[in-house]
Amino acid sequence: MTSLASESTAAGRFARHRTLLELTRGQRLRYGGAMLALWAGGLLTLGVPLVLVEPINRLAAGDVVPPRVLWLHGTAAVLITAGAGLLTYLRGRWAAQASERLVEGLRNRLHRKLHELPMSWHDRAETGDVVQRCTSDVETLRVFLAQQVVEIGHAALLLLTAAPILFLLDSTLAVTSIVVIPVILVFAVSFFGRIQKRFTEVDEAEGELTTAIQENLTGVRVVRAFGREEFELERFDACNDLFRARTERLLRLFAIYWSLSDVLCMTQMGLVLLHGVARVHAGLLTVGDLFAFIAFVGIFLWPVRHMGRVLADTGKALVSISRLEAVLDQPVEQDPELDQTLPATVRGELAFEDVTFAFDESTRAVDGISLTVPAGSSLALVGPPGSGKSTLVRLLGRFDDPDRGRITLDGIDLARLPRSWVRRQVGLAAQEPFLYSRTIAANLTYARRDAGADELERVARDAALHASIERFEKGYETLVGERGVTLSGGQRQRLSLARALLADRPILVLDDTLSAVDTRTEAEILAALERRRGRATTVVISHRLSSVVAADQIAVLDGGRVVQRGRHEELIGLDGPYQRLWQIQTALEDELDDDLQRTAGAEIAQGTPEGSVKP
Repeated sequence: MTSLASESTAAGRFARHRTLLELTRGQRLRYGGAMLALWAGGLLTLGVPLVLVEPINRLAAGDVVPPRVLWLHGTAAVLITAGAGLLTYLRGRWAAQASERLVEGLRNRLHRKLHELPMSWHDRAETGDVVQRCTSDVETLRVFLAQQVVEIGHAALLLLTAAPILFLLDSTLAVTSIVVIPVILVFAVSFFGRIQKRFTEVDEAEGELTTAIQENLTGVRVVRAFGREEFELERFDACNDLFRARTERLLRLFAIYWSLSDVLCMTQMGLVLLHGVARVHAGLLTVGDLFAFIAFVGIFLWPVRHMGRVLADTGKALVSISRLEAVLDQPVEQDPELDQTLPATVRGELAFEDVTFAFDESTRAVDGISLTVPAGSSLALVGPPGSGKSTLVRLLGRFDDPDRGRITLDGIDLARLPRSWVRRQVGLAAQEPFLYSRTIAANLTYARRDAGADELERVARDAALHASIERFEKGYETLVGERGVTLSGGQRQRLSLARALLADRPILVLDDTLSAVDTRTEAEILAALERRRGRATTVVISHRLSSVVAADQIAVLDGGRVVQRGRHEELIGLDGPYQRLWQIQTALEDELDDDLQRTAGAEIAQGTPEGSVKP
């Protein structure tokens, strides 16, 4: 499990009860009305046996009961029962309205919280576990708020109301009627203590199962590409088996509780019946009073027996609340106290001043980098994987903040500016773009909702994507599938680039955006970007040096440090990593061109029409 598993216990009992109180705030009037309706309905239900006591006593004594009396008492019992049913309906309606409004607010609160949490939290959280908290745990809480909150009050009020009536009818038999109840309550509380641990275990196992499903659905192509279906099936079977085993242990506890509680309740009923019959034979109690006693015991014994279920659901709800607290109590991204007016216009001048950052204590991802990027110019970052290129982009978007040094925009430290404002100045086209399961147009306008069709076509042409879109039957209204699955890797990258261009922000970041496109398409895109030169300060990350040759400055990174810096013409003349990488890539391209020419020549010699093979 993730660190969230330990965080769920760290929320603490006080935090859980505090959350319950916060959740019910604003709906307490409805809950109060629901509890009052349930209590009044319970009182009416208690009235039914009392209404029937007199005719039963007269029949037991052998008296002739006039039909009018029977009709009167029977009608009263029906009306009382109907009134109790109406109050039960009101209880259910008010409790449901209160719980649905509370849970709706909780879902919104959770969703907003997830958007406010720092990227470091999302980096370590398992998506499946977070989804399970926001769905299954919220549903558990909804059921508890809709049913058990009122039932707790109902059981207590019913017991407190029925007990005095029993003592008024016959104090000796009343003692017998409640003698087993303390045992049932102690048993229920003991059951509650054990069940909480089991609910926690089941929730954690369900989170692992959800994570396994989510990862398999997301990475299904990787699984099949590497032939790892059996491995993933075994992994899922293990998670499923753990979930089943823990659920079985939980259900065994329930079976033990319900069977023993049934024995205790039947024992209570049997004691009342035996003692009551003895008192009737002794002439100390009438048959009608015995009927009322048995009815009252049955009425309040069921809620008392049901307290085990209530306490179990309460335990499950408290576990869910603690898991939700682990999310809600996380510190959000903090913005500084704004000590200056936000710039009306942004030129885009960037400066990295001795920037140092580490994801953990063992290794610095960025170590003392200093770079200056004039407004409207371009900076290219090249270097091996893990050299710190993408980390600089994270710092530029304030997804993380430097441990030392600072990054400035137009001379203003980014740490003094709101994160949301900083991110609105940056247009990002990522190597692994995220696309929504919507149309191409909807994915493009995600950057700017008010963009017109002509603007969409313009940026699509600049990203060398328009011709591909025209070949689709529905053009810009083509659905791209989840994560853009119906598009090729190059098309997804170009769509991401077009989206970033449409945003038209002062800073444009291309994070290896052209890695999946062919050289001809790359040339078209670079030519379009050259025509846009000066409109935005551009930061380009690329492993393909043909994408950076026109950059105003190139920084070669290695081990989180800048090891070379200059223009392309300068760096290829200096002995160093850039020159070696350029020689390797040039040699590979020359070898590929030779192979293509030889293939084309062979096909022409065999009669293939000239021009049918294009390098």
